[in-house]
Amino acid sequence: MNIELPLFADGIQLSEKELLACQNLAKALPQRHTKAKAALAGHRSSAIKGRGMEFAEVRHYQQGDDVRTIDWRVTARTGKAHTKLFVEERERPILLFIDLSHSLYFGSQLMLQSVQAAHIAATLGWNAINHGDRLGGIIASENEHLELKPRSRRLGILQLVSSLTKLHQQQLNHIGDEDYQQDHLVSACQRLKRLAKPGSLIWIITDGQNFTPECVAPLNELKRHCDINAFLVTDPLRTGELPLPSQFSLPVRQGKHKTILTQSSYKIWLANEKQKQNEFINTMKQLKVFPRVINSGKKLSEQLELLRL
Repeated sequence: MNIELPLFADGIQLSEKELLACQNLAKALPQRHTKAKAALAGHRSSAIKGRGMEFAEVRHYQQGDDVRTIDWRVTARTGKAHTKLFVEERERPILLFIDLSHSLYFGSQLMLQSVQAAHIAATLGWNAINHGDRLGGIIASENEHLELKPRSRRLGILQLVSSLTKLHQQQLNHIGDEDYQQDHLVSACQRLKRLAKPGSLIWIITDGQNFTPECVAPLNELKRHCDINAFLVTDPLRTGELPLPSQFSLPVRQGKHKTILTQSSYKIWLANEKQKQNEFINTMKQLKVFPRVINSGKKLSEQLELLRL
């Protein structure tokens, strides 16, 4: 496995340069052909027929149709007036729900899970603006939620990059010395429900540790008129993928909690970690959302297949 860090990254601090460099990853993603639901001009095909760039079908001319769209060949062949219909191009709001809880400030190999979550968000963000979509979202932590209203083009990605680096550094500065709100993601989901407009595409990026059953209700309401997908960011130590010696004493810190893992205690700890991951997956399945698992022990460039729509 290639354990070289991504460009400009050190695996712990988060810099604007490394998030700006994620535009190269976005360019490697394929063109998307999903249909938009929002009624705004942009670069995505909608199911609404009208005047646009792509021909859709021919039907009988109706009163009120634009005479410039009459198909004279079909009209001459059938003896009845026919008009051309086109698929309109529509813009789709892309909303990123980024979990930067203290549980993501954990890393046993290559980078913190929070850094990988930021790389995923930036890559999806660049991909969105490359397709002419508006970009916004919620960045959630225990003590602050940053709400990013959807904005077009570079304004959308620049506000994402700035907000991610700001909140990430704040979280690093206060690990272990604050009382945490246990239900902070519930209120963040409620804010997301108010922010999302019908037809939005929502990406949830999290380690799943702080999602509770109470998060289901606001997300279920969103699912009625928005598309939701999710990424579960994991760490090799938390999934049992990290090779360990037969005997070890490993200091581990999770937020404000510190522990020493040995061969026997690691098995119990690992079972608890896997249970939390499975609980999140099962919570998402209630919404008919099937999370994609991204490993923080590998560069995102090696896992781009998981970002394909």
